[in-house]
Amino acid sequence: MPRPGRMTTERAKDFKGTLRQLLAAMSKYKLSLVVVIVFAVLSTIFNIAGPKILAKATTALATGWIAKLRGVGGIDFAYIGKVLLFLLGMYLLSAAFSFIQGWLMSGLSQKVCYDFRDQISKKINRLPLAYFEKRTVGEVLSRITNDVDTLGQSLNQSVTQLITSVATMVGVLIMMLSISPKMTLIALLILPVSLALVLVVVKFSQKYFKAQQATLGVVNGQVEEVYSGHNVIKAFNREAAVLDDFNAANDKLYESAWKSQFLSGLMQPIMNFVGNLGYVAVAIVGSIFAAAGAITIGDIQAFIQYVKNFTQPIQQLAQVSNMLQSMTAAAERVFEFLNEPEEDQLADPARRADPACIDGQVTFDHVKFGYTPEKTVIHNFSCNVKPGQKVAIVGPTGAGKTTMVKLLMRFYDVDSGEILLNGHNVRDFDRSDLREGFGMVLQDTWLFKGTIMENIRYGRLDATDEEVIAAAKAANADHFIRTLPGGYQMELNEDASNVSQGQKQLLTIARTILADNRILILDEATSSVDTRTEQRIQTAMDRLMQGRTSFVIAHRLSTIRDADLILVMREGDIVEQGTHDELIEAGGFYADLYNSQFEDVTA
Repeated sequence: MPRPGRMTTERAKDFKGTLRQLLAAMSKYKLSLVVVIVFAVLSTIFNIAGPKILAKATTALATGWIAKLRGVGGIDFAYIGKVLLFLLGMYLLSAAFSFIQGWLMSGLSQKVCYDFRDQISKKINRLPLAYFEKRTVGEVLSRITNDVDTLGQSLNQSVTQLITSVATMVGVLIMMLSISPKMTLIALLILPVSLALVLVVVKFSQKYFKAQQATLGVVNGQVEEVYSGHNVIKAFNREAAVLDDFNAANDKLYESAWKSQFLSGLMQPIMNFVGNLGYVAVAIVGSIFAAAGAITIGDIQAFIQYVKNFTQPIQQLAQVSNMLQSMTAAAERVFEFLNEPEEDQLADPARRADPACIDGQVTFDHVKFGYTPEKTVIHNFSCNVKPGQKVAIVGPTGAGKTTMVKLLMRFYDVDSGEILLNGHNVRDFDRSDLREGFGMVLQDTWLFKGTIMENIRYGRLDATDEEVIAAAKAANADHFIRTLPGGYQMELNEDASNVSQGQKQLLTIARTILADNRILILDEATSSVDTRTEQRIQTAMDRLMQGRTSFVIAHRLSTIRDADLILVMREGDIVEQGTHDELIEAGGFYADLYNSQFEDVTA
């Protein structure tokens, strides 16, 4: 269910800086880009030369027709035919160059998109857990899907259109000057008007394009949350509240989207109007010049075509400016993601600890930690765990139990104090090497779309089928797997809803057994299963934990009575520690927690 306060105002964007970053990202494809530019220019040149050559055929036809009427000659169809064939060849060359540059540009833009998706995918694995806890899944996915797609589409269209528009303007201007400098001056008078109108529209539309991309990420985040939590929303009758939240975000998206599209849509009719004014002026002046014999009929026809072609690239440049705004808004969001601070790496490889030394000995030495500087969660946590011990961490909700596990696996780093594995600070391990030493089963299961065999093998990718089945048997999952259609080859759907919650947990436990790590972390691993299944899992867990250090976070205290050490946490500190019998005999906080689970509350 969407949480309030998600919509944030997008900060000011650096248009030029983003373009520089994008050009730097494209530098590896500079050869392809140069070929695209050359072919686009060649295509434009051959296309521009067409009206000037056609003017020769028009002039020959008009001159021959007048001569025929006067009885002093006729129409030279052979010459006209040669001109038209030559013109056809030029247009074919123009089309061929245009096709090749379009094909190359499409490939180039998709390669750039591929690179960005690849960088984002790798970046996700290097980002700290705190980044994802502060953002919705939909917002992150929007960077990979909407923003990268928008970037690719805009890049593909804008680069080619920008090149051809500039080349067309320059080429047409040269051609018009070669026909009549005076008429060219009249045609140029429309440029200041056109540019002024374009700049006004661009100024107003740019902020709405930025807001559109930012709000789209918010809407995606809400849709993802609502979809994944649909059952909860229905159960609590919160459809109306969810709809209100979505409508608020959707209204904001609508406001920015229609304003940006409306303003960009204004360019076409405005440019058409200005272009038609210039067209009429040239037609009138050209007629006067033709009547005075200062210009041929063919040149008049060619010049009018050029005037039409001269206004088109101005319209295209206006459209390109919109695409560039959309492209940079999307690119900026991608670069923002790629520039997010990553998990700090080991500064000095020379002092890197060997992961083989992880033997299960864990020491917490005066650990202090807070998710934010102003709020400390763990105040002064100290504990020494020997290899092979089963350590239970208990306490009320919010005491800091799961936080300790996150610190142990370096999802977060301690503010002060240190955590040692066999005498080595966890900061001295490469994060990947460190986590290879841990097996983890969480309360919230995670399975992906694939077969049951593939999901279990995720714990150790080089495991054989026999090893996977052995792990399933150890987790007491083999029996129910074989009763499913397809057995180990049964395909789990996207959210694994075609198996029960208890069965999902058994599969994740089998995955952990297969991984065969030195240290196990069980965070309410059996909370989602029935009592009978819990007993079977507990038996499997007892076998699994033999000879391994294990940390068990549990609310049902009856499941951890045989723990070698029980750490009782309260408000971020260890208030008691010892075995179950010792803590019960002490009659302290643990004894109160334990006895409260068996109190008669029916009275």
